[in-house]
Amino acid sequence: MRVKVRDVMAPHVVSVDGGTPFKDVAEVLIAHSVSAVPVVDDEGHVIGVISEADLLRKEQFKEQYYGEGYQPPLRARLRHRLTEKNHSIRDTAHGETAAELMTSPAVTVPPGASVVTAIRLMDQHGVKRLPVVDADGVLIGIISRQDMLRVFVRTDADLAEEVRDDVVGHSLWAESSRMEVDVCQGVVTLTGWTTRRSDAAIVVAMARRVHGVIDVVDKLEWEEDDTPRWRRG
Repeated sequence: MRVKVRDVMAPHVVSVDGGTPFKDVAEVLIAHSVSAVPVVDDEGHVIGVISEADLLRKEQFKEQYYGEGYQPPLRARLRHRLTEKNHSIRDTAHGETAAELMTSPAVTVPPGASVVTAIRLMDQHGVKRLPVVDADGVLIGIISRQDMLRVFVRTDADLAEEVRDDVVGHSLWAESSRMEVDVCQGVVTLTGWTTRRSDAAIVVAMARRVHGVIDVVDKLEWEEDDTPRWRRG
């Protein structure tokens, strides 16, 4: 089983509309102990995301002394530009509603995407939460970094079953009965035999791709070393 966003997302998510006042947005973030909320239109389509950082700019740009002329660090300005917001960082400091404060367009993810895709999106855009939307762009959930940590708390028995069924039990391996799988604390140990060394390498690589596997200990042996001489080590 490849873990999908739908498997770990929170289906019940708080949101605000574009006309929600600044103070009400702040109260929503505090009351629900979240760092960001989606902004939706009347039909539930996600039109943006508003975060703690968006709100804190109200204080960030207040002058500490006359003529200070504060500018955000270059990295922050570049990141903001990459989000394609239709106004500058400084403009958001003067915003009074969610629509004036939010980051738009929002970075979203479909429920059928893999957690790997979601993790890469978060890293690429520097965010900690992603709204989950259906094919029409309607909000159906939210996924956070903490939600995705659930893949690492899958039981050893669950991981072992998946490796046996989807990796070792694959139709390509006629000798699958000659391989054994053991899992302890998320670490998979593979023992037994394969016909070719290349087959053993593929089995190990496939086991590493199983969501929640921490590492793979390769104890497989083979009958024929079919790798090119220059690659043998």
